[in-house]
Amino acid sequence: MDKKATSANGMVASDDPANVKLSVWEKTAYSFTDMAGNLLYVTISSYILYFYTDVFGISAAGAGAILLVARIFDAISAPVWGSIVDHTHTKWGQSRPYFLWLAIPFAIATFLAFTAPQIHGTFKLVYAGFTYILAAGVVYTGIQTPITAILPSLTTNGQERINANSFRMVGGALGSFITGTFALPLVTFMGKGDDKVGFMWTMSIFGVMAIILLVLSFKGMKERTIAVQKPIPFKDSLKATVGNHPWFILVVSFVIYWVAQSTRNGISVYYAKYNLGNEQLTSVFNGLQVLGIIATIMIPLVVRVTNKTMTMIIGLAIGAAGQIMMGLVGNNFTLVIIAWIIGIFGASIAVAMPFSMLADTVDFGEWKSGIRAPGFLTAVGSAFCIQLGSGFGAYIPSTIMSAAGFVANKTQTPQALSAIHFTFIYFPVIIYAIVAAIMCFYFKYEKMETQIKADLAERHAKETAGEEV
Repeated sequence: MDKKATSANGMVASDDPANVKLSVWEKTAYSFTDMAGNLLYVTISSYILYFYTDVFGISAAGAGAILLVARIFDAISAPVWGSIVDHTHTKWGQSRPYFLWLAIPFAIATFLAFTAPQIHGTFKLVYAGFTYILAAGVVYTGIQTPITAILPSLTTNGQERINANSFRMVGGALGSFITGTFALPLVTFMGKGDDKVGFMWTMSIFGVMAIILLVLSFKGMKERTIAVQKPIPFKDSLKATVGNHPWFILVVSFVIYWVAQSTRNGISVYYAKYNLGNEQLTSVFNGLQVLGIIATIMIPLVVRVTNKTMTMIIGLAIGAAGQIMMGLVGNNFTLVIIAWIIGIFGASIAVAMPFSMLADTVDFGEWKSGIRAPGFLTAVGSAFCIQLGSGFGAYIPSTIMSAAGFVANKTQTPQALSAIHFTFIYFPVIIYAIVAAIMCFYFKYEKMETQIKADLAERHAKETAGEEV
């Protein structure tokens, strides 16, 4: 029997996928998925609240409500997308086609979300809500789901998964760097004083870049699987969660974590504009996110020395230390930047780990229930968590700011400035502590992974032998 053969659905079957070593180009192509995703999605998460309040003219409370309701709707769509991916079988594979199919819709939807037509009242709220759901919800979830779901299909080698995910995180950091560094300057330059026009041109440029990256990622990757997997009913996808305790731990942790991540991204522009007195410092804050690549590159080494769970907790601790330091140094810009960089290092480690760990929960689900549902499990574990956590990460800070008397484009009261300071500095620290406590329950399941992979390999070998008889 050949070591590798091509299955009827275009996926590659391998006798020993644990020995599959991904090429540098394939891992680079994988990184393009998150680079494209972050290029547009981080623009949304970082600037949409600011766009609504300071450009489109929606109140902070109204904008926060839109984002929360939309994100709850978006979160519901995540398991639906997961089931869709699990039912997809094409000559290109199961997850990979969506990078091609959704590239242009993703760019168009994001462009519309940052378009401010001349409408008023309820129509303005409806337009904002609809375009936001379309861009940050329906279409982005359709991109995000296969980004995570494809990892278990690339290889079952645990270290290769971590390496591939590190490439992905580097790509995501570069995407965040581009939007964080150049978004507002491009808005100012392209708009020539009209931020509405500036945002439209900026999103057009980012959209074209994202399309190119997603097409390259589609062409550069290959899905591998042990055997041809038949489509599974949605109710069977749900069964893959039964007794899958490590998956539940990751889902709860990641939802809560994204409350902090979204708060840091979304409130930085307010902190720079109102507390530090310079809106353009947002580009400095967000541009420095690229330094997270250093921490991301170190992840495989840290995992080898400790383990995946401890690596995530270490990231949370470093992130919390950076946030606390930023709150203690006042308006000393140099020290603020140093503290922000420390926070970036921690956040980059903490946000990366669940994506690679989700692949292990797919194995656990199959081991426990006999059902392998990578699309469903990773969709809920990634897109659902990001959407729901980000919704609360926008709603809670905007509600706190509104209650403290925040009014856009006005001189803020001491109460409003304190509210911005708290939500940007200390609120994420509270979240980090909660997530670290929850992740402590994951240790015992990580210790089981070697045995689980061995059991699955033996099970698959018996199934293959039975089919050949």
